[in-house]
Amino acid sequence: MCTDNNTVITNILLSFHDFNKFKIPLFILFLLLYSVILCGNVLIIFLVSFNKHLQIPMFFFLKHVGLADVLLTTDIIPMMLHIILNEEMIITLDGCKCQLYIFGISTVQCLLLAVMSYDRYLAICYPLHYISVMSPDVCLLLVVGCWLLAFVVQTGEMILVYQMDFCGFNQIDHFFCDFGPLVSLTTSDTFVLTFVDLVYSFIVITFPFIFIIGTYVCIFITIFKMNSKTGRKKTFSTCSSHLTVVCTYYGTLSIVYMSPAEESSSTAKMKKFVSLFYIIMTPFMNPIIYSLKNKEIRETVRKYIK
Repeated sequence: MCTDNNTVITNILLSFHDFNKFKIPLFILFLLLYSVILCGNVLIIFLVSFNKHLQIPMFFFLKHVGLADVLLTTDIIPMMLHIILNEEMIITLDGCKCQLYIFGISTVQCLLLAVMSYDRYLAICYPLHYISVMSPDVCLLLVVGCWLLAFVVQTGEMILVYQMDFCGFNQIDHFFCDFGPLVSLTTSDTFVLTFVDLVYSFIVITFPFIFIIGTYVCIFITIFKMNSKTGRKKTFSTCSSHLTVVCTYYGTLSIVYMSPAEESSSTAKMKKFVSLFYIIMTPFMNPIIYSLKNKEIRETVRKYIK
């Protein structure tokens, strides 16, 4: 066992140290992106919360996706901005674990995307039953269930992480405390923890993705059965925004978390860059994709501007 485990310091090194000459432009770029993420997602949360005509199931789920995006980016980007300017950052082990815990809870977005796909499935495949099935109480129950499941599963995993000993080498070549880089520092046996993380990933990431694929197979079958070309195009447009977000989010997650454990330095560096897409670009794109493609949100924004 380590002595004074709580005083162990973890030194996080930014994987972009090859670009130190451009740290000021990088800092400004990420700061602007973070500002847009906050403003865009907070705007959607505000519009959906205080406009009755936007309080429909799809927008209700979108509001919570925006909340998860704000939680994810606020957990990581401010620290990343500090690392860009100072080239490294000292953080306590408990602080590192806390960041990992919040990051894990923010993966509730996977569950919310699955719920949104179920909403589109009902609206397109069973339109006559949609209103009765997706009642406000059911929507609230689905959202609370998503947050509660993410919280319970991540809490169980973090209990195991807190039982690990961290001694000796204390550098993480990453811009945040991700699960793999942090666990690689432990001197304890990680078999049980790795197995639990695999189960957690299946529950929160893999199973929702399989569910999304299943719902969209049914959606596409229903769309192709439509006789009207205009009707097919109009119906598909109602789920195109959600499908774009799913492809972007799960595409980057699969590259980062479904690659072999043993990897070269170039592969590890690539994964760190890809991590930026689901940490920064996906939360950045979500408000833009949904607002540009949604007439109700555009009209509400114009109303407030006027």
